[in-house]
Amino acid sequence: MPATAVILAAGLGTRMRSSLPKALHKLAGRPMLGHLLAAVTPVFDQVVVVVGPGMAAVEATAAPWPTVVQHERLGTGHAALQAADLFGNGELAVLYADNPLIRTETLRRLRARRAAGDADLVLLVMRPDDPGHYGRVIAAGETVDRIVEWADATPAERAVGLCNAGVLCGPAADLRRWLDAVRPDNAKGEYYLTDVVALARADGRRVVAVEAPAEELAGINSRAELASAEAVVQARLRAAALEAGVTMIDPGSVFLCADTVLAPDVTIGPNVVFGSGVVVETGTEIRAFCHLEGCHIGPDCQVGPFARLRPGAVLDTGAHVGNFVELKAARLGAGAKASHLTYLGDAEVGAGTNIGAGTITCNYDGVAKHRTVIGAGVFIGSDTALVAPVRVGDGAIVAAGSVITEDVAPDALAIARGRQVQKPGRASELRARQRQPR
Repeated sequence: MPATAVILAAGLGTRMRSSLPKALHKLAGRPMLGHLLAAVTPVFDQVVVVVGPGMAAVEATAAPWPTVVQHERLGTGHAALQAADLFGNGELAVLYADNPLIRTETLRRLRARRAAGDADLVLLVMRPDDPGHYGRVIAAGETVDRIVEWADATPAERAVGLCNAGVLCGPAADLRRWLDAVRPDNAKGEYYLTDVVALARADGRRVVAVEAPAEELAGINSRAELASAEAVVQARLRAAALEAGVTMIDPGSVFLCADTVLAPDVTIGPNVVFGSGVVVETGTEIRAFCHLEGCHIGPDCQVGPFARLRPGAVLDTGAHVGNFVELKAARLGAGAKASHLTYLGDAEVGAGTNIGAGTITCNYDGVAKHRTVIGAGVFIGSDTALVAPVRVGDGAIVAAGSVITEDVAPDALAIARGRQVQKPGRASELRARQRQPR
């Protein structure tokens, strides 16, 4: 039976103290909505995202899935009903964008429980250590009698440890009818999605709870909860990398992005941070205290310690980037080395070239960026400034301390510095003068 997932993402995230919609706050570099979409799409045939007015950025994150707008924020039941025209005629699940830690496997269990045929409505539930203000699930075994929102619960009901995680799944036609029947008869005067449980029970339908770990189902409504969720996501990413054959010297100090790609036999040192868009191929070592973003590192490379690779950096096989080296939109050919205190921006470096300590490409003239092209087998002496646009031909040597403003021919020696002058005996003369009383 075809299945549709409706994701409620209209929340402003008032407790986040942010102008950014709650669904766009990031975990491991990916918006919360993006995490949930990644979990949902393998399980459901269609996804619909409910957004608030003026949330173009949320709509862009939801793409290519359709969005509908909840023009008035009248509660979760009202939000779900805005997507009624897209429910379809099969199964329907409703989820929340601020529950981004739900695993695909859990959603498969939810659907499988519905497919068993003895439950008309299935809920995800949890038992958090601190139930807080979660809605309480009143149940006998797995059969749910009702859900009570915390604001409406009695002291005895608040003492119940089983809590609603917000996700439910049932027949689309029934859910459409039950949502139409929801009324704002509660302390907040809102249309609660959870009221469909009571409506289903009133129809004589069986409602069943599927329990999952609280860590996976916890909602995110504050910066503190976002930080806790980040820790959960990082632990998952590290575990997956280790399982895939990556070595981490100190896993707890490594921060990965949701899209980080690490091949088997990659070694990661302590305190390494991965931004979005990083690929590292097999046999490469990333040493301590590196920051990488938007870069592709080929096999058998060595990076760091204390290196920064910015977007557009590419290292071919066996390239070396050492301590306090920064690359931006730069490619190092196979076996090329930039070992110390170097900035290479908007540059192309050929295979086997050695970049001496303190070398920089002067790529910005105050108006535009310009490119430096260095050939294969080149030796760039220490403390060289290459003023782009400029080219250094294959096999050339650039003397230390040079400022290169013109192209260097292949196999040429380029020296661009002030000529050394030596004056015998002047050192003693200067020291004597400095000692004279003033």
